[in-house]
Amino acid sequence: MLEEFQQIDIFRPTIFDFAANLFVALGCGIIIALVYRFTYRGASYSTSFVNSLVLLSLITAVVILVIGNNLARAFGLVGAMSIIRFRTAVRDVQDIVFIFFALSIGMAAGVGLNSVAIIGTIFICLIIILLDTTGFGRPARLKHLLQVSYDGSPEAEAEILVILKKYCRRIRLMNLRQLAGSNDVEVFYHLAIRNKKKQEEFIRTLRTMDAVSQVNLFFEEEDNGMPAS
Repeated sequence: MLEEFQQIDIFRPTIFDFAANLFVALGCGIIIALVYRFTYRGASYSTSFVNSLVLLSLITAVVILVIGNNLARAFGLVGAMSIIRFRTAVRDVQDIVFIFFALSIGMAAGVGLNSVAIIGTIFICLIIILLDTTGFGRPARLKHLLQVSYDGSPEAEAEILVILKKYCRRIRLMNLRQLAGSNDVEVFYHLAIRNKKKQEEFIRTLRTMDAVSQVNLFFEEEDNGMPAS
């Protein structure tokens, strides 16, 4: 009974099926690697990892083709894989997702579900690109730092806030201090300006105030890193 169970081998692909499955796994693996390359935002990009995604899809497809429906081969493969020790630490959660992605597509191609492999690769890659381009999941960042020095009067403070609310979507007070030897106050705000084309108009409006003595607007590095003063 056990010998008959071990000899189950219904899945016998022809040489053409074998080649077709490998080419599908190769094409899908290349697409997965390219999407990873263009959407990766971490600090430890590895060329070898990108190449490994292509090879992982191919090798998984070959392993599935070798196993087929033979239970003995499956247990033999588990025993062989248990000898290998994987000591490379995966630094990014996204890397684990892409590894599982390549494995799944390789398995689909290996069992001959080429349409599932192709459609699954295209659909999931489109979702990955969509999430990356739309910034889904990223925290809202305030892109500008505003430094304003004024005479410290409540009227001037209220007028500054009115101008900030007119030109900015989000405002966060970061620091407030009184300048030494005077009653002037220096304030720092983190801002998200509504319209970048109106930055100069925003600064000019603040400077027209009699109570304001100095205005500096600093940008993040992704803009130009230079203050508009």
